[in-house]
Amino acid sequence: MQYRVKPASGLQGVVRLPGDKSISHRYAMIAAVAEGDSKIENYSSGADCQSTLRCLRRLGIGIDKQDRTVTIHGRGLDGFRAPAEMLDAGNSGSTIRMLSGMLAAQPFTSSITGDESLVKRPMARIMKPLALMGATVTARDGQYPPLEIQGGKLIAIQYEPPVASAQVKTCVLFAGLHTAGVTSVVERVVTRDHTEVALREFGAEIEKSGPVISIVGRPALKAQNLVVPGDLSSAAFFLVAANLFPGSRVAIEGVGLSPSRTQLIDWLMMAGAQIRVLDVAQGAGEMVGSILVDGRALDGGVIEGAMAAGLIDEIPVLAVLGAVSRRGLTVRDAKELRVKETDRIATLAENMQRMGIEISVSADGFHIPGGQSFRAATLDSFGDHRIAMAFAVAGLRAEGGGETVIDNADAASVSFPEFYDTLESLRG
Repeated sequence: MQYRVKPASGLQGVVRLPGDKSISHRYAMIAAVAEGDSKIENYSSGADCQSTLRCLRRLGIGIDKQDRTVTIHGRGLDGFRAPAEMLDAGNSGSTIRMLSGMLAAQPFTSSITGDESLVKRPMARIMKPLALMGATVTARDGQYPPLEIQGGKLIAIQYEPPVASAQVKTCVLFAGLHTAGVTSVVERVVTRDHTEVALREFGAEIEKSGPVISIVGRPALKAQNLVVPGDLSSAAFFLVAANLFPGSRVAIEGVGLSPSRTQLIDWLMMAGAQIRVLDVAQGAGEMVGSILVDGRALDGGVIEGAMAAGLIDEIPVLAVLGAVSRRGLTVRDAKELRVKETDRIATLAENMQRMGIEISVSADGFHIPGGQSFRAATLDSFGDHRIAMAFAVAGLRAEGGGETVIDNADAASVSFPEFYDTLESLRG
């Protein structure tokens, strides 16, 4: 699919986002091993979260869908059935990495793979802790999908991931659900805490002491009725788009505001953004509210250290903002960008250069000088949803009157199928 972006003069309007992708995955997986029927409203419409549902069905979990409401008929910690065929995680790294923690504890062997992009993404980071717990996990070339997981009785461990990753943390905690004893993850760099929040909501005993997060195995998980908040990572595209055009005003309603995710808002405000957070409330342990942004020219800045880990998914669209900001954008300590759906440092640089933007790259980041102008060009998403959406936003600011063309634009459906229609609805 090709998407054509005409330049805009400003953005105005109200956005209601699809359910948070990260939370949707976790609610579905935990509901599957809880006792009873869980109803999940505003479940993500993205293809990644549908991949999770497809895998759970193949594991014997009954699932009913009506619009964006999903009912999951949980079968308890021992309720998975051996799948008749290989599980398919599609493009979803979250599905394959997190679900593997549960598969490792099953009394059967299972295999799980993904699409052309996913089978190039490294899995050694989950294979190591699962092996320490007693599972046997084999992979192509020692680290790439498809994975074959010979499950069985696991032992509790304490594990410190070498790279900050909420997916690895979740994999270990999900495996720990099925063990006797206490499983712990040492997290020196804090990552999003949706797993801990959701596990508590379903009745797990989980504690945090300094950097150590611990879960007591074999809890009695009980079904829940939950509402997934809007996806803050998806909100990033509209927060940036509004700030490309001083005088724009965009409201984003019902968005998740977990303190482990709000580095985005913090960084934008440090860069000079005028953002107000309104109507904050708590539901199922997650903070939810509305965001009002008044567009203005921003300073730009630096993303590094723990901030780079916290903003890893938002960096592609923040790069667009960096190009037109006063000081530009420097990103360091973001080597994880190299092993996302694409090598996002390389794909960012390719599309930036096609649009006439100066960018210099390093092994773990890049620098984009400020005060630059985008020109219309033909771009490629390279099959990466965040690259597709980031450069649709960039196309709004292209000068010279031409259209920006994005090839393989349907990659956006992985997380936000309604993205292009929503973006068009805000044209001033």
